[in-house]
Amino acid sequence: MLTVSEAQQHILSHFEPVEAQTLPLDGAAGRVLAEDIFTAIDLPPFDNSSMDGFALQAADTQGSNSSNPVTLTVMADIPAESPGNIVVGPGQAARIMTGAPIPGGADAVVKVEDTDHSREPGTPAPKAVSVYQPVQPGENIRYRGDDIYAGSIVLARGRHLRAQDLGLLATLGVSKVQVYRSPRLAIFSSGDELIQVEAPLSPGKIRDSNSYTLSILAAQAGAEVIPLGIALDEQAAILKLLDLAVDAKADLIVSSAGVSVGAFDFVKQVVEEQGRLEFWKVNMRPGKPLAFGTYRGIPFFGLPGNPVSAYIGFEVFVRPALERLSGATPRPRLRQRARLAEPISTDGRETYLRAVVTEENGALIARLTGHQGSGNLLSLVQANALLIVPSGVKSLPANAEVEVWIL
Repeated sequence: MLTVSEAQQHILSHFEPVEAQTLPLDGAAGRVLAEDIFTAIDLPPFDNSSMDGFALQAADTQGSNSSNPVTLTVMADIPAESPGNIVVGPGQAARIMTGAPIPGGADAVVKVEDTDHSREPGTPAPKAVSVYQPVQPGENIRYRGDDIYAGSIVLARGRHLRAQDLGLLATLGVSKVQVYRSPRLAIFSSGDELIQVEAPLSPGKIRDSNSYTLSILAAQAGAEVIPLGIALDEQAAILKLLDLAVDAKADLIVSSAGVSVGAFDFVKQVVEEQGRLEFWKVNMRPGKPLAFGTYRGIPFFGLPGNPVSAYIGFEVFVRPALERLSGATPRPRLRQRARLAEPISTDGRETYLRAVVTEENGALIARLTGHQGSGNLLSLVQANALLIVPSGVKSLPANAEVEVWIL
């Protein structure tokens, strides 16, 4: 069996980003940039005030205080939309709003709070202002290019676009961007025992939960999901759904169940007849019967049927593949260290245990969420973390340190 790390590396070597497309900003959130974004302008584009106050020459304010203020003549009022053709001389000041251009001759802004001017909205500019606090040259001024100089890269290819990124692009006048399209992921479950969620239960039947769990995980990872439904444990039924995935131009096919060693586990066989399987066992728990290969040229994941195994298999193997398809560099999950509140035992495989992690006295403490069977989805619902026990470790005592993924 492959180790988890070997399987991850092997899988990722089979994936390249999908093609790019041009989208307006309001459709690009969460997508991955397919180009470097350069700015053609400086930001800020002009020297401007970072405060409501008075633009002046800093030298005029030296020595001022509340008992000995400096009084300056107010020669102009500068709102944010001012064209910026005003000049302030010695002994003068101009009332200025946040974001308004700094007038010529001024080298600082005194906050309105440090003057005798009223802060009430709608108050007209005074003829003179008393300054109670000295300012230094450059104080409360945002200079042209402080944030960005023209010609510099502001966002690099491969970046997931967030709200603040799109706001910056709008500021720069960029209305459309090249992004990688969403990968298309086809998904189905297999098994004669599976029924739709709205169907009544009968002896031997269970409702299909994996289609919901895996579809939502895929959508959260940025994929366009192609739901194919449930395949009976028959080669013809499995073949039909796999071919539907091909017809839908899927970039990736994910199935759950049918890849173990049962007498009716036909998914592996059908995939091998029309493609190939690279491997179908990984040294991990839960999730050992993982299949990876290609079906008619499309990468294929066969996840286990047990709900927890399917979930963990997706997070460990499928999500990184989707990230690479999306044009991003697969991001390792953030691992933290926690102390066990109880002893644990495993069978020596790399193990992912469901747990609740809480902070107690400045340390993270991990407690298992009860029964760890791979069919126990409730234990995953109750968990806020997965504990990762390395391969070769069969037991750990209470208070031992473990790595955790916060979910």
